[in-house]
Amino acid sequence: MTDNTRNRIVPGLLAILRIAVGWHFLYEGLTKVFNPAWTARPFLEGSRWILGDFFRWMAAGDTGIGIINLANEWGLTLIGLALILGILVKAASWAGIAMLAMYYLAYPPFGGFGYGAASEGAYLFVNKNLIELICLLVLAFTRSGRFFGLEQLLEKKAVPEKQEAQQAVTETVPEANRRRELIKGLAGLPILAGFSGLFAREMTRPGLDAVTSATLPRVTYKRISDLRAELPKGKLGDLELSRMIMGCNLISGYAHARDLIYANTLFKAYNTDQKILETFHLAEMAGINASFLTNSNYPVFNKYRKLYGSKMKSICQTYLKDGDLFSDIDQAIDNGADTLYIQGGIADRYVREGKLKDLATAVEYIRKKGFLAGVGGHALEVIKTCEREGIPADYYVKTFHHDRYWSAHPSDMRVEFSVDASKFLDHNKIHDNMFDLFSDQTMQFMKEVRKPWLAFKVLAGGAIQPKDGFRYAFENGADFICVGMFDFQIVDDVNTAADVLASLKDRQRPWYS
Repeated sequence: MTDNTRNRIVPGLLAILRIAVGWHFLYEGLTKVFNPAWTARPFLEGSRWILGDFFRWMAAGDTGIGIINLANEWGLTLIGLALILGILVKAASWAGIAMLAMYYLAYPPFGGFGYGAASEGAYLFVNKNLIELICLLVLAFTRSGRFFGLEQLLEKKAVPEKQEAQQAVTETVPEANRRRELIKGLAGLPILAGFSGLFAREMTRPGLDAVTSATLPRVTYKRISDLRAELPKGKLGDLELSRMIMGCNLISGYAHARDLIYANTLFKAYNTDQKILETFHLAEMAGINASFLTNSNYPVFNKYRKLYGSKMKSICQTYLKDGDLFSDIDQAIDNGADTLYIQGGIADRYVREGKLKDLATAVEYIRKKGFLAGVGGHALEVIKTCEREGIPADYYVKTFHHDRYWSAHPSDMRVEFSVDASKFLDHNKIHDNMFDLFSDQTMQFMKEVRKPWLAFKVLAGGAIQPKDGFRYAFENGADFICVGMFDFQIVDDVNTAADVLASLKDRQRPWYS
């Protein structure tokens, strides 16, 4: 390739690079301008790494986030316009470099760690933000606005003789052809017109949330700044736990959804690993410092703790197998559980089948390993049996909710231990929508139990309003409540629990925590 050919091709390639980067910036900016629901707050609040505190501070106030939103929306838009039209390219390039550097430092792609940010792939140091930043550096140092841009028309025509040799490398507009020079200088205008047409069509495409109020999201996502009070804590042995603890059914893609056979698949589709990381982070920022887990949850939970430097506690529900009482317990210990208990359905079955020795052996094994050991149960008979037989549980995890909801199982059809739907397929015995069949009896018996009580299913699998279910559980003796939550419910649930705990009047059972 001759120098003359190179001198013609290189400016054109630089112009294409400038316009392509400008197109991306302009689109990113306008989609935010035309979407009234967009805000940079979730991006900033989720940032970790060494600058995480700074980015979360930026998102803390409404005034500050308003300025940041405007800077992002219009900064991206104006940078994109400048690059496409080829005007003020150097200033636009450096402004874009600054923005991309902030994006990169908020979520650095170090060794496959995403630091909380959703991404379309896995990266090792180099991601699209860094690549585009390097492109802008090239544009900033090559005066690329002179190539098929308005800067070509605004420049002085006279060039000192001593600069002629240098200019010959990059100059693309012959002095003799002013008409051709004008057409090249205005090259960005038809491209901008084409962008406008395509963008307008994109904005009217059905399903784009930014278009009309009818398609805007209807879910209200409360922010951390919407928290009204700090969630109180209690003691479980030496563990200091928030009074409300995260449940693990929803993040596991499982829920008691009656006979809605699609619900579990829907939950799994929503709660991706990335969404689970975000949910843990939001919960911990809101003051929830513990979660119930199964061993299958620990890969993503331990990833969360590593990426976020989290100190969130875990309460692992363990499963016993006939002839193999310890393997799931050992796995939970290896996974880093802070305390372990025998899962409620398992304890129900062992008590129902009279395998009390095995149940006691499992509890004693957990304690010998140096952990607090709990026993779960749906049936009150499990707790009664442990107390009567001296099974050395340190705490109980017992279902507790009232029956004042329309789908509650009829009181005259309730049979102890019938919560296990796999054993009782008779529709008259189980609806899979009631988890404490005799809540009045639970309330009365637990008054005499001098051990911490972690109540779960306090909302009857989503049938009871949080304000009602939380108050019923705390006023009638629960020391902690376990609540399954989607990310968009967390702030409301924490506010509700804090309000309920601050206004308790009729609690008769002492706090055993």
